[in-house]
Amino acid sequence: MAIAKVEELSATSPKSFDDAIKQGINRAVKTLRNVRSAWVKEQHVRLDGQKIVEYQVNLVITFVLDD
Repeated sequence: MAIAKVEELSATSPKSFDDAIKQGINRAVKTLRNVRSAWVKEQHVRLDGQKIVEYQVNLVITFVLDD
């Protein structure tokens, strides 16, 4: 039987939501072992007037604990 744990993290990018997701996952797998999935819980943009200056995603990362 496997036991999993979840961690929530936030990642940002000046390029796109897709880039923010990739950056968040890439950073998570550097620290966490056995990462199995990522759920995009929320998406936000930061604005400067009418221009989008930053994309933010909140991710829920699921990983399996070692025996």
